[in-house]
Amino acid sequence: MKLSATAAVRIERLHVVLHGAVQGVGFRPAVYRLAEKLRLAGWVRNSGAGLEIEVEGGREQLDHFLYKLKAERPRAAVVTTEEVSRMAPSGSVWFEILPSDETAPKTAAVLPDLATCSECLRELLDPADRRFGYAFTNCTRCGPRYSIVIDIPYDRRNTTMRDFVLCPECRREYGSPKDRRFHAQPNACAACGPRLWLKPGQAQGSAAISAAAEALARGEVVALKGIGGFQLLVDARNRAAVTRLRERKHREHKPLALLMPSLSWVRQNCIVSAAEEEMLVSTAAPIVLLRRKGECDIAPEVAKSSPYLGVMLPYSPLHHLLMADFPFPVVATSGNLSNEPIAFENDEAAERLRDIADIFALHNRPVARPCDDSVAQLSCGRPQVLRRARGYAPLAVDTLMDLPPVLAVGGHLKNTVAIALGRQVFLSQHLGDLDSIESHRAFARAIEDLCRLYRFEPKLVACDLHPDYASTRWALLSGLPAVQVQHHHAHAMACLAENKIAPPALAVTWDGTGYGLDGTIWGGEFLGLSDVSFVRVAHFRTFRLPGGEKAIREPRRSAVGLLYEIFGDDAFAMDDLSPVKSFTAPERELLRQMLRKGINAPVTSSAGRIFDALAALTGVRQITGFEGESAMELEFALDGLTTGESYSLAFNERDSGTDRQTSFVIDWQPLVLEIIQDLASGVPIANISAKFHNTMVESIIAVARRRNQDVVALSGGCFQNRYLTERAVKRLREEGFSPCWHQRIPPNDGGIALGQAVIAGQRLFRGE
Repeated sequence: MKLSATAAVRIERLHVVLHGAVQGVGFRPAVYRLAEKLRLAGWVRNSGAGLEIEVEGGREQLDHFLYKLKAERPRAAVVTTEEVSRMAPSGSVWFEILPSDETAPKTAAVLPDLATCSECLRELLDPADRRFGYAFTNCTRCGPRYSIVIDIPYDRRNTTMRDFVLCPECRREYGSPKDRRFHAQPNACAACGPRLWLKPGQAQGSAAISAAAEALARGEVVALKGIGGFQLLVDARNRAAVTRLRERKHREHKPLALLMPSLSWVRQNCIVSAAEEEMLVSTAAPIVLLRRKGECDIAPEVAKSSPYLGVMLPYSPLHHLLMADFPFPVVATSGNLSNEPIAFENDEAAERLRDIADIFALHNRPVARPCDDSVAQLSCGRPQVLRRARGYAPLAVDTLMDLPPVLAVGGHLKNTVAIALGRQVFLSQHLGDLDSIESHRAFARAIEDLCRLYRFEPKLVACDLHPDYASTRWALLSGLPAVQVQHHHAHAMACLAENKIAPPALAVTWDGTGYGLDGTIWGGEFLGLSDVSFVRVAHFRTFRLPGGEKAIREPRRSAVGLLYEIFGDDAFAMDDLSPVKSFTAPERELLRQMLRKGINAPVTSSAGRIFDALAALTGVRQITGFEGESAMELEFALDGLTTGESYSLAFNERDSGTDRQTSFVIDWQPLVLEIIQDLASGVPIANISAKFHNTMVESIIAVARRRNQDVVALSGGCFQNRYLTERAVKRLREEGFSPCWHQRIPPNDGGIALGQAVIAGQRLFRGE
């Protein structure tokens, strides 16, 4: 549609390019309406680079246009950079939306999938509206984006909606500037859009939703094809149904996510702050970790020993309709077997989930790429993403300098991949652990997809140092020049990059496992960062892990390793300690031989394994059902206790050798001895846990003082621990330091691809 422009005394013309997530948010219609209101001429269009505008009129009107462009941009838009240049007037008398320009380089950010907006929800539930009960309702403000995009720019022909031909009424909406569906690419209705059906059975549309609700009421497992793939649903109040789902999915211990019908249901079952409610109702609509109330409608099998529930609200029309028919909390967990990627195609789900689901709710809108639900929590008063997928991926992280084209393939656990384009690093959605053949395929498919989407041709590939990581093996066999980046260096630089901070800095990188430069297992590191290099300025005293990887699943082995380091063979006679007495006499002898001879007992400095060891030593957890369970339960043992008490540590200085930097080895022996004494004295576990956490924080303060570096970055899986992060930030600020931590990018291995991309890119940029 065209608009006649009013002549001005002095006509000027501006060329504006907006970079970032500016497509699929209703930006073109918003610009059109703004230009119409101000009586300006010109055009707007999508391009591979973002949103491009040329606007012509009087200077005062143009200045007002630029102001309004910033002040009233669509809510979901993320503008990373804005380029404005002046041009000679062309004499235009119209403003129009031009066809997209596909010649520009593909740098425009693809928008994440957006939760259903209030207006679409109103239509969805209004019997008088033509979209009443239609499960694929959307507009320019909400609906699928990343999960349906096939190519850039974001036009219908470049999405999985391209085979659904608009009916006359939907086409009228699509072409009407005053309609909120003006240029809404996934626009559809029951007459022309995707359809829903149930299998087995003949039910379709609203009847299929009702049948799925009835199945939930019977205690059956429903496999629901959502925006980014399949979810497995059961009635969260039904203990037998939840247990059956766990058995079929082979997920015995890890907490299950919940879909609750409304905020009132969340408030009824959880303690939720205003900030947490804001996260729940955001356009990202992640799973939010909330403390459960004492009296709760949720079956204890949902989260077992955890005092927290992972809760999300309905974020798609299909969810809203299902919740209308079954207005109770349901488990909504990933549609997969444990350690496999999420299923996202109908035939694939029918095969892979056949032994789990009793009934399938299917639709015929193809999913371009699988995208799991994101997980977040409130930490230090701000949202912290722990699993970055639907609602957040693939938004870019802006870096402080231009980077050459680098592909980063992440780690082995919680894998994500990334590409560097100029000053932007685009991270994929969460892909999971690379332990199975299906996971390897999903990993390779994600790399191919990200490179294809952005027409990206990497000059090199960045990967971890660990030779046995599936991602590392892929990188070394890719045919590209490979840059191997030390695991904790990648963690550290990811934290700085996310916070747009340049080195120098002190980085505290604590996790379970990372391959060190000396061939040992690092994980309790303090790194001095400068440009793209680092110095290991401090670490925790090392100890052996009897049984190697078995120690990850059995915290008691980490505890025995610590005790052996202190007491030698006498450790195995300490029958009053939980981890020792949990082993039989023959098992103890085998462990003693492992530790004495160093056979299958690798050396580690891992803070994560120290957390495990203390969980076992205090009797909290000897054997885990999933990664991080023991550390989580040690944190949960705090149970709200507030104390400033801590245990002792020893700091041993040593010369690190060739770089002549002073390295501190932090000795945990005084800590362990004092905990053993407290256990013998009957000190409550909550007090011991609080003092232990405080001691770990004080180790950060001690090294920060010695290093005397203003910026302190906190990264690694240990900083998923809310108490640890919040106390560390508080104490660092009290001591005059400037802490930074992860918020938009996970602190765990889901974030290291960002650090790898930055480090490898800067090395190539510098010719290293």
